[in-house]
Amino acid sequence: MGRRRLKGSCTCFVHWNNLLEENNAGGNPLLREQAENRGSDSAQDPSCVLDPHTSYNHEEIHDGLQETQLPDATHTPSPHHSLCPAAACASQHVCEDSWEEIQSKRAIRVENEVEANKLVNNYRFGFRKWKSHVTARPFEDRSDVVKELYSELNVIKPHSGPGHFITCGNLVYVLLFGWWVSLAYFLVGILMFITVIGLPYGKLCWKLCCYFLWPFGNTIHEIGTTLRRCCEEAPDCECSVETVADSSSVLLPSATEGPAPEVPERPPRTPYWHRLSTYIWLLLGFPPLAVVHSLVCFISWILVFTIPVSKMSAQTVSVILLLPPEDVLLSSSSHLKHQGYETRALLCCYHAANWYYYKYTVDGINVFAVNLLPLVIVALVIGYVDRENQFASSDVKFATAISSIIPLSYYIGMGIASIAAQSNFAVGAVVNATFGSITELTFYITALLRGHRAANPCLQEVVKAALTGTLLGCILFIPGICMIIGGLKHSEQRFNSRSAGVSSALLFISVGGVFAPTLFSKAYGNLVCDACTNATGGNGSSNASGPFVCHNCHYDLKNGTLFRDHIQPLVYTVSALLPAAYIIGLIFTLKTHSHIYNIHVGEGQETVHHGTVVHWSRWRSLLILIVATVLTSACADLATEHIQPILNQPNVSQYFIGVTVLAMVPEIPEIVNGIQFALQNNISLSLEVGRCIAVQVCMLQIPILVFFNAFCDVGFVLLFSDQHLWASIFSVILVNYIFVDGKSDYFQGTALVVVYLILLALYYFAPSPSGC
Repeated sequence: MGRRRLKGSCTCFVHWNNLLEENNAGGNPLLREQAENRGSDSAQDPSCVLDPHTSYNHEEIHDGLQETQLPDATHTPSPHHSLCPAAACASQHVCEDSWEEIQSKRAIRVENEVEANKLVNNYRFGFRKWKSHVTARPFEDRSDVVKELYSELNVIKPHSGPGHFITCGNLVYVLLFGWWVSLAYFLVGILMFITVIGLPYGKLCWKLCCYFLWPFGNTIHEIGTTLRRCCEEAPDCECSVETVADSSSVLLPSATEGPAPEVPERPPRTPYWHRLSTYIWLLLGFPPLAVVHSLVCFISWILVFTIPVSKMSAQTVSVILLLPPEDVLLSSSSHLKHQGYETRALLCCYHAANWYYYKYTVDGINVFAVNLLPLVIVALVIGYVDRENQFASSDVKFATAISSIIPLSYYIGMGIASIAAQSNFAVGAVVNATFGSITELTFYITALLRGHRAANPCLQEVVKAALTGTLLGCILFIPGICMIIGGLKHSEQRFNSRSAGVSSALLFISVGGVFAPTLFSKAYGNLVCDACTNATGGNGSSNASGPFVCHNCHYDLKNGTLFRDHIQPLVYTVSALLPAAYIIGLIFTLKTHSHIYNIHVGEGQETVHHGTVVHWSRWRSLLILIVATVLTSACADLATEHIQPILNQPNVSQYFIGVTVLAMVPEIPEIVNGIQFALQNNISLSLEVGRCIAVQVCMLQIPILVFFNAFCDVGFVLLFSDQHLWASIFSVILVNYIFVDGKSDYFQGTALVVVYLILLALYYFAPSPSGC
């Protein structure tokens, strides 16, 4: 890429120093290494000289550089460098062709082969875009911020002084947890003093009472003679040895240190389980404190940003409170005296809150999705047990059921990404095509079945509104919000307009195919109206002249041969052609024209880790996909069962409920993925997130619903209202017009979001469908 012979013309090469500076001077190790290699070669080839003062086409150069940088690299344009001068080459368009090739190159940096497959799949058509890692990243490769998130709170760190701990998060801890946890220890301490036998535990409780009121900067140690053997067998454990004369702080262990100095043996004592005080403590003192710490652990974990408090409570109830009281030593970080016995730090907390805990994951799943998972159990219990709505209303059941779909969608997305990353592209494409739409299809089919059994045509209209709402949200809202957030951080972002054109073309085809039967019916259908009156108050059958006012106008399709002989065959034809176009798109982008995307792992970029740990194996991912699909079906059934009171709201159109709540709630994980890509200056994937879903809605979900209706008549007819028709067509035209230049900023994103909100306002004030 540094030097290329072009059709017999002169050699045109890149000024790699300028290219390096344009890519933030070392932000891309691959470019830096190539620049050094090519730079030495270019000095020996004078056939094509670059004039640093000549002005060239910077947009092409900038595009090529943007697509070559790492996905998570920050890009800062510099408009004064030049790379490929037209004057130095025989033909300028040849150089431009070479830059088009450069523009299509992307180098990705990964830890292992599985992550490489996952990142490559993100750029492939038909694959859901997934941001989270599917493998466990080596802890030593993580940043200090991330390492702090996964700390076990047993590492003593240097600090500037007590004033360092006075932070907003620590003060909030005292208000939310500290005072009543401290009060609980004080009361339990009094109880232990009353028993007399539990006197040692009473003293411990009063010490812990002061500790948990303000634990920051203070340390809880375990002391005992057995720790020397612990350090010898496991040199990395947090052990330390100090004598009375030693005035230094706690020494951290090291595998290279010599043998620890001799310390005095502790006097003999009664074994822990041979004491009566132990059983008094376990019966009277430990249970209430375990309840208190469990409650603190739960609340602080749900709040996410206070997870350090949760870790502190879990460590206390599982370890510290089960130790003999004489083995528990409390000390400040600035002063430690423990009569020469060996110690091990058990708990040392410095901050009660950390804003970066939104990145925290449990087995590869984001902590927010983990916290929402209990909603699934709550929804199933109150939905199937409380049939008479004695403990929860239909509104509460609907809200719980629809919210529980969010974590299930996240688990389904993680399962799809894991299987695709560990398999070839064919298996990945099949898994994405089947399970990628399973959440939405489950809800739609459940709603259609329930509406057919209850003879309720409103649910069919709600399903159509949800389909349209998904299209509008994926075409307008998801790209718009990603462009706003990414543009606020990176000013202007660029993407490969050529690869984006493939998705845009398929989007045009899919939307045109879905709404073709609707346009056909409006061209050849007969408009029938009910309750027509003229200006004089007569009915429609009178011969009075004057304007007529008609209500409930609709196209009469089923009372005749138009629908049966013309529209229905057209619907089946379109439903067969759209999946075929989807398959052709897969073949085009994955096989015959894969160079348009041309994602590869650059040489020297892949770090070899022989012990790669995958969060979910293929079989585990498949099992989770099946379980999540079954639970999604159950939650969708509950949501459709209790949706009627929501639809009966007189002030809210049923169209609005369909295009907002039912359409966008299952797509929340995709919105989060798109925003994360945009923050990392990878706007290409942010835009592909929405378009991928929109294409799957038109080319897979709708045809599946049509063929499902053919085998099991649920009354689903692929004919949309005028509002759905024109809103979708206008959105597709608008978004393709904005994306034509391959650039994005927050203003363009704001335009898309504003248009989306205007369309939502139209749906909000629109009258409900006829018959509802």
